[in-house]
Amino acid sequence: WEPIEKYINEQYEKYLREEIVINRKRRIPDTRVHSCVYFVPPTGHRLRPLDLEFMQRLGKIVNVVPVIAKADTLTMEERQDFKQKVRHDLEVHGISVYPQKEYDEDLEDRLINDKIRENIPFAVVGTDKEHQVNGKRVLGRKTKWGIIEVENVAHCEFTNLRDLLIRSHLQDLKDITHNIHYESYRVRRLKENSADATGFSALTSLNKTMV
Repeated sequence: WEPIEKYINEQYEKYLREEIVINRKRRIPDTRVHSCVYFVPPTGHRLRPLDLEFMQRLGKIVNVVPVIAKADTLTMEERQDFKQKVRHDLEVHGISVYPQKEYDEDLEDRLINDKIRENIPFAVVGTDKEHQVNGKRVLGRKTKWGIIEVENVAHCEFTNLRDLLIRSHLQDLKDITHNIHYESYRVRRLKENSADATGFSALTSLNKTMV
């Protein structure tokens, strides 16, 4: 997780430096990470210690959206059982994933986000191949049982994930990044700079006294 943590914090630092210059730009280029899609292997068991540690750390600095990768390796019953186990592990270990309950602004937000939280983690299947299904070309993965259609919600929750990230909740992701995660980073860095400046001032005064 260290390279990922480092990259996320580097983007916060880059934004912070642009923000605190005297003649700052009217529109600061925003390369901050607004969401991290965390792929969970489809084991069907509980989350691995590595996954727990990883998401626990990332959840403090970025919006984490957990996803079950290669979900077609599980039956629908296994998928639902695994989802429940993942949600239970996240709750027991106090891991914050998006959408976070504490940031729901009103009852309407709570109702919408509760439905999303009931489906977390999203079960997705990925492919770049098209197949002919009922006279139409669709993205899908061919198996001996048939074709798993990526954009068919009965087969895969990719469209739900896509809608969350780039349609219905895009602005909310950005707002939480700016107001919560980036703000925490900004306050910490300014305190560090203030402490460094105080230490430097004290050292300068000491040197003058000794001279």
